[in-house]
Amino acid sequence: MIYLKSEQEIKLMRDSAQLVSRTHAEVARYVKPGVKTSKLDQIAEDYIRANDARAAFKGYGPDRNPFPATLCVSVNEQVVHGFPGDYELQEGDIVSIDCGVEKNGYFGDSAYTYIVGECDEQTMKLLITTMESLYNGIEKAVHGNRVGDISSAVQTHCESRGFGVVRDLVGHGLGRSLHESPSVPNFGKKGRGERLRSGMTLAIEPMITAGTWKVKTLSDGWTIVTADGSKAAHYEHDVVVREGNAEILSTFEYIEEITKIQLDKLTFNG
Repeated sequence: MIYLKSEQEIKLMRDSAQLVSRTHAEVARYVKPGVKTSKLDQIAEDYIRANDARAAFKGYGPDRNPFPATLCVSVNEQVVHGFPGDYELQEGDIVSIDCGVEKNGYFGDSAYTYIVGECDEQTMKLLITTMESLYNGIEKAVHGNRVGDISSAVQTHCESRGFGVVRDLVGHGLGRSLHESPSVPNFGKKGRGERLRSGMTLAIEPMITAGTWKVKTLSDGWTIVTADGSKAAHYEHDVVVREGNAEILSTFEYIEEITKIQLDKLTFNG
């Protein structure tokens, strides 16, 4: 069942998406060598609570094995759903942080891949390409298109640069639930899939690897890693389908004020 949102509902979703975006900025201040990933998680949890909201991921999932943390913190070859813990970030790492909140009955959900210190050129190319593919997908999130138009835009861009597009994990609808219909794969064909209608709200989130698209799940039942150990990047925005141009509810601007890096403004020759 796909729920079209009213303008009042979209306003509440925008508030939640903006809170997620500001939470990312609080965390971004501490993404540096020597910092434990558990510290990033505590910073996020404290900030979300201070803003009268609930961490959407903590306790999410099956009763026998719910997700244990506020953030998904996935380092290097970890694609998504990594557990924060005692690992200390190292120079040259990349760390994908996914954050979700529920505020006033509506969810916000956004992910960003951070560079710890400086990274090599191939890793930077991966990050830039993944970021570009996110915005390419968002450009297709307009009334009258289909989900496959989003999917194809992401896949075509990333595979043209030699990167792998994860098949096992997809974007999704968003609203009163963290995951709503429709699913939004990062691979597919133009003109296929659910027709997009104004008022649909989507979390578009390319998950792209430097090697194979194949992944596997670790013994904790949550952490997804690349099958070949290659690095992975993940960016996610909350989007409203509109006529003409999609509306992005979340933002990376708060992060960029901290990191001083605007990946979507960078280009890579080679």
